[in-house]
Amino acid sequence: MPGVEAPIVQELNIDAVAPGTIARLWLQVISDGLGQPVCIPVLIARGTLPGKTLGLTAALHGNELNGIPVIQRLFRNLDPLRLSGTIIGIPVVNAPSFLQQERLYLDGRDLNHLMPGRPEGSASEVYAHSVFNSFVGSLDYLVDLHTASSGRVNSFYVRADMGNPDTRDAALLQNPQIIVHNPPSDGTLRGAATLRGVRSITLELGDPQIFQKNLISAGLTGIQNLMVHLGMTEGVIVPPVQAPVLCRKSYWLYADEGGILTVRPNLTEFLEKGQRIASVRNIFGDLVKTYDAPEAGIVIGKSVNPVNHSGGRILHLGVV
Repeated sequence: MPGVEAPIVQELNIDAVAPGTIARLWLQVISDGLGQPVCIPVLIARGTLPGKTLGLTAALHGNELNGIPVIQRLFRNLDPLRLSGTIIGIPVVNAPSFLQQERLYLDGRDLNHLMPGRPEGSASEVYAHSVFNSFVGSLDYLVDLHTASSGRVNSFYVRADMGNPDTRDAALLQNPQIIVHNPPSDGTLRGAATLRGVRSITLELGDPQIFQKNLISAGLTGIQNLMVHLGMTEGVIVPPVQAPVLCRKSYWLYADEGGILTVRPNLTEFLEKGQRIASVRNIFGDLVKTYDAPEAGIVIGKSVNPVNHSGGRILHLGVV
């Protein structure tokens, strides 16, 4: 559909999309300082048969990019004439920050801590409210795609409520390296959607401000698995090459001393309690402090920025 015009709309009307077609839209969510519309791109594929409505979101943080081509490729390869139900894809949720290549919204706040937002709140709260209420109420399932933040790297992992059979299935179908049992938190898109009755998972696809082909392909396969599982498309569910590591919890470890940080373990490496994980040296090269694993676990993510202020992150530890 190159060159197909995408109209600007004030609200999403799925019924206005003809069955068996894909619509491209610009959805106005706010106005900027010049009074001009600020829009986000939306793709809607409406099948010819009834079925579930699946939402796919990416770039809620403006520098987390791997989810964008996942959504693009899914729609590019999709035949809406063979689709049951509806897919709503938003490849860039946080448009202002995407253009500035920044994680946080324009006022310095994290949209994924503010959902579902407030219509009379701060700039970021108004934006969150407008985006959230434009599409979440139409969904049965939501996959929110993320990456690590600046200065960090992530494994391919999922956060999901593994106590819920539907979200457990959705998580396992992604074939990730790691799944963290994480009941949805207030303020996240996943958490706010869950409170509205939407089965929601968060998919973490690697590193920020970069396209990683292997992770993009893996993310696409997982979503296609989910669509087959939900009866939205025909096909064969691709099994995992290796069973994911299931973590009952996870948390970040922090450095209380500033300096030059070296983090030793690799992503997905299993750690033993007391194993050396990091060191901090001063600018002259003298060892200031070392850090050890407080308990056994697996490395989900870690810092790769050597410049560490007091309170900086070391690594994200998953506890099996």
